[in-house]
Amino acid sequence: MVSPMIAPSILSADFARLAAEAEAVSGADWLHVDVMDAHFVPNLTLGLPVVKSLLKATNIPLDCHLMIEDPARWAPPYAEAGAYNVTFHAEATDDPSAVARDIRAAGAKAGLSVKPGTPIEPYLEILRDFDTLLVMSVEPGFGGQSFMSEVLSKAKAVRTLVNSGDLRLVVEIDGGINSDTIEQAAEAGIDCFVAGSAVYDTADPAAAVRDLRARAAHASHHLS
Repeated sequence: MVSPMIAPSILSADFARLAAEAEAVSGADWLHVDVMDAHFVPNLTLGLPVVKSLLKATNIPLDCHLMIEDPARWAPPYAEAGAYNVTFHAEATDDPSAVARDIRAAGAKAGLSVKPGTPIEPYLEILRDFDTLLVMSVEPGFGGQSFMSEVLSKAKAVRTLVNSGDLRLVVEIDGGINSDTIEQAAEAGIDCFVAGSAVYDTADPAAAVRDLRARAAHASHHLS
């Protein structure tokens, strides 16, 4: 068994001090980077130049979550730049598997994300083309939203396939994860937990990462 993965989201960090904010979560498994284009979602955050700068400033693997239109065009460059995992939305493309192939060919792991209202069943057959499934537990586009527990049925369905050997991928969750919600997400079969304000709105972000990991390990049936 392996430990739960914690991916602090820099959406909740101080954008004027991103290098220091990355250092503040030393010990995190991934650093989650929310890329928003003001088209697929109504908000606008950061893009490839900032990711390239972050790659020079931290050794934590970057987990880039692209909430953008046209991932076929824009996702591979994040992989080419050196991101560890590049995730895009199922709702943003008609051919998710093709985008995944291009991301992998460019050197990164490929992730598929689904909005809270998007059923997982139509994508189960193609999940073997991916390394990560990111289940959104809030509507994408804004930080600080409340956790939507109804999405955990998706995680449970995919965890069953992973446990049976039919799939091999990381099941990740993003949205409203904190000390009150992480245990139910862990019970549902999540491997990797994205946490923003629960990490960066504390006096000691690294300690918050350790606490969240311990809580998830305590509740998980497949992680230690």
